[in-house]
Order: sequence, then C-alpha cells, then structure tokens
Amino acid sequence: MILGALEAGGTKMVCSVGDEHCNVLDRYSLPTRTPEETVPQIIEYFRDKHIEALGIGSFGPVDLNRQSPTYGSITSTPKLAWVNYPLMPALRDALRVPTEVDTDVNVAALAEATMGAAKGLKNCMYVTVGTGIGAGLIVEGNLVHGLVHPEMGHMLMRPAEGDPTPDGFCPYHKGCLEGVANGPAIEKRWGVSAKQLPPDHPAWTVECEYLAQMCMNAIVTLSPECIVLGGGVMQQEHLFPRIRKRTLELLGGYVRTPRIERDIDGYIVPPGLGINSGVTGALLLAQRALQA
Repeated sequence: MILGALEAGGTKMVCSVGDEHCNVLDRYSLPTRTPEETVPQIIEYFRDKHIEALGIGSFGPVDLNRQSPTYGSITSTPKLAWVNYPLMPALRDALRVPTEVDTDVNVAALAEATMGAAKGLKNCMYVTVGTGIGAGLIVEGNLVHGLVHPEMGHMLMRPAEGDPTPDGFCPYHKGCLEGVANGPAIEKRWGVSAKQLPPDHPAWTVECEYLAQMCMNAIVTLSPECIVLGGGVMQQEHLFPRIRKRTLELLGGYVRTPRIERDIDGYIVPPGLGINSGVTGALLLAQRALQA
C-alpha cells in the first residue's frame, strides 16, 4: 500500500510517500509561496507516485465541518494569499484519490497518541511551538474539532516579568500565546533568531513563563494525560526542565495527582516520534481516508 502525506506549513510544504506501517519511503520539501505557485508543485510530486490515498495536516484555521461547502479550505489565516483557499478539494480533485484533512497539530497529536509519547493514553495534547503555535487534542481517543477546532495558540497570556513587548506580535490579538511566544516573536523581541540565543539568555525565562502558563491552563481546563511539546523552538531541550518547574509553581499544588506531582518529567515531554509526528499523523489520516 502506497500512501501520500502532506505537511502543509506556513513556511514550507513537506510531501511524503509512505506505506501502511507509516514508514516514510520518500520525502520532498518546497517553500510555501502563493497557492498558485505551490499547489501545482505538490500535485506534480504526487502524480507519479501511485498513491492510494492522501492525508493532509495543514496550518490553519481550516474548515473541518464535513457538511460545510468550504470543507477542507484554509480560512482566516495570517498568510493572506491562502485565505479561503480550498486546499483539500484542490488536491483531491487533481489526484483523484480518497483524501482526509485535519490541522497540522491534530495530525501530530494523532501520531503521538497512536505511536509516540502518548501511546496507550486516551487523552493528550500536542503543542507545536515554531513559526506559529497551535495545539491538537485527543479526548477519549478522538480528535477534537467542535465548533471549528482548537486554537490554543491564541489564548490570552498574563504578561511575563521582563518581557519588553508584552502585547506580542499577533495581527489579531494583543498578548496571545502565539504573539508572545512563537519563533518570530522571540526574534522580533530580542533582535536575533532563537537558534542563536544562548541558554542563559533572558529570552528563555520569558519564553518558559508563557509556555508554563499555557501548560497550567491546559491542565485545569482540559486535563490531558500527557502534554507533548514539539516544533522548532522546543528543539531547545534546556527549556523542558524550566517549563516543568514553572508549571508546578503556577499550579500551586491545586491539581493533586501522582502523574504531575511525582512524574512531571514524564508528563510534559518532547515528541516520541521526533520530527516525524506530522508525517506519521498524515499517513494515519490517509489510512482513514482509504478505509472510509
């Protein structure tokens, strides 16, 4: 069985081909430009790969209501060229294979719950911290969509001490998580890429404060059994102990469970699948499309 997977990101598109065991057989990356430039390249890549189904994990927001006339379309994204673009219908119609779509973070959550750090758990949250910030949720074994789908990157934050730009840089909201803690916000605030900041730079104290607030909010509202933190920023592994410590401080002993009190190191964790959470989740979506 040959399956296709598309990780549609705000910076790059990653096209992959894999088998039914989610082994990646081939991968191709291209920059995310306008739909007119980008989508034909995606179609060209998949056209001769003989895929039987396609799974798409896309940056959002995405219309995931199957009864909607715009199902599978990107909606109110900050990437203005992609606003209201019918990504899933365009690829499905061009490739003529069963196609399934979800948010990039939901497919990563699906992968981590199925094969990764949250395997065996019914409830988990996957958060990507990179060019944007988003969260995917698995509740009682099911992906959460609801009214639209979770947009936890836009929860409002309490300003961190030492943050010179507490309003952040989101074009939609002042002081939301994505606007104060994504990769571009770090660079705009401090004038240098996050990759170039040393571990003792004050930027990381501010960053950990916001991410710990997010973890605390998730714990008291969603009660996930595991929080997986992925994305480019979280490749700074020194952040994990600081986020765990600050999360416990913010909880103040209110949530009394051994999972948090005794095993916080196993509760807030990096992806078990590493950089392959997205492609694995998209391949799992392709399997679902084929079965449906």
